[in-house]
Amino acid sequence: MGWLHTWGGLITGWLLCVIFMTGTLSVFREPITHWMRAAPPLAAQAQALSAEQAARRAFDYLGEHAAGARLWRVDLPQQGGDALLLSWRGADGEHQRAIDPASGAVLPSPWGRDTDGGRHFMVFHYSLQAGLMGFWIVGVVSLGMLVALVSGVIVHKRIFSDFFTFRPNKGQRSWLDAHNACGVLALPFLFMITLTGLAIFYSSYMPLPLQMAYGADDGAYDRMQQVLSHEPAPPRRQHAGVPAALPQIGPLLRQARALTGTEMAMLLVERPGDSSMLLRMFGREPDGGTSGSIRNQRGTVLFDGVSGAPLQMRKPDPQEQQSVGHATHSVVEHLHFARFGGWTMRWLYFLSGLAGTALMATGTILYLVKRRQKSGGEFGAATARIYRCIDAVNIASISGCALACIAYLYGNRLLPAVLEGRGKWEVRIFLLAWLASLAHAAWRPRAAAWREQWTLAALLCLGLPLLNLCTTGQHLGNYVLRGDWQGAGVEAVSLCCGALMAAIARKVKKI
Repeated sequence: MGWLHTWGGLITGWLLCVIFMTGTLSVFREPITHWMRAAPPLAAQAQALSAEQAARRAFDYLGEHAAGARLWRVDLPQQGGDALLLSWRGADGEHQRAIDPASGAVLPSPWGRDTDGGRHFMVFHYSLQAGLMGFWIVGVVSLGMLVALVSGVIVHKRIFSDFFTFRPNKGQRSWLDAHNACGVLALPFLFMITLTGLAIFYSSYMPLPLQMAYGADDGAYDRMQQVLSHEPAPPRRQHAGVPAALPQIGPLLRQARALTGTEMAMLLVERPGDSSMLLRMFGREPDGGTSGSIRNQRGTVLFDGVSGAPLQMRKPDPQEQQSVGHATHSVVEHLHFARFGGWTMRWLYFLSGLAGTALMATGTILYLVKRRQKSGGEFGAATARIYRCIDAVNIASISGCALACIAYLYGNRLLPAVLEGRGKWEVRIFLLAWLASLAHAAWRPRAAAWREQWTLAALLCLGLPLLNLCTTGQHLGNYVLRGDWQGAGVEAVSLCCGALMAAIARKVKKI
């Protein structure tokens, strides 16, 4: 078990450090996306506008400029100062507009910066931005994580007493104490997050049982769940060719809010202006802070676009009958994505993710500290070179990944706002910064590489608010004054991370 824990943990630990670090950041993917989009705040008049007024403004504009479209989409403002985002699909393709909800004026498009935002961290977390191959690599590494966790619990017989023991400045002993403390602190979270991450994609890793039960057709399982939940199938209508007036959106919004108990965030209108018109309203993403339930979902209501009669409804807290498997999978998903407990639970996930990342990092560092002290020439004449390569990979997977993450945010602010494919260039900056950290770690002496990379990452984190001020004119004080806590949170966390990295840079010279 000791051999299995050492080598299984080392081989998977490098990628696990990166996967856990980006997964930890993806807990706050919405605030990160909001900060990276950097859309200028609108006037105070727009901040006081109700959802009904904004929706009426949207319908007026679309009725005038997109009357013949097949589909309308309206994204309502989610907080004061947000723009009204409209898109429609017609015979001549897709169109998008950003509208000032107060004045109706068309705003520059795209509104804010084109960016992958926090979604990049989420995608990298489960696929390494490498498509299907990366998806399978993460799955294999996650299995390795389970092996390392189980073998680690077995190996450390005094695991709980070791949690209360930390001896600083003792070299190998200190790294082992830190490794044990992080492991015990985050152990329930680590088991849960790894198991749920694998279980979410069970139908991809093991598709045959599902196909044997429900058939090879991709939609067979969903149709069966619809039957078991007694949910009526959504109506399918063809274009009738009979003109019809647009509905009064205000009363329908109030009705949807009463039916679901949540504010609406998005409206979809199929075949607007036709007698077959359907209007679907989607509620805001629930944070689960007050529902007392894990299975929170976005509430939806489907209306007949002409009569205004509700045709279908799904509440945020699903009470309808579901199969045990479907309900269990829903709970597993929400556990992994922290879709319950509100912002308090997200902060707990964030801190637990940092503890998990520290567990991987201290484990890979501990291996090298032990081997440098007790090297027996395991690889013959190549032992020194192999350990030097392991050192470089260690540095790149820990400090290099942290450096790449902050470089990604810098790329968002430094790339030209009108650059085509900005989102892809931001991801390329992340990958290039990560690759550069590996080259730097291979070129510089071990202690110098650790110190220089953590120092640079600390400086970049501490300088992020200044960069934001110079490039967009926004800063932490502005965010706080207008109640933009998501933007303020990103910069505050960046400053805290900078201070933490500066402290690490002072200690790494002893690795």
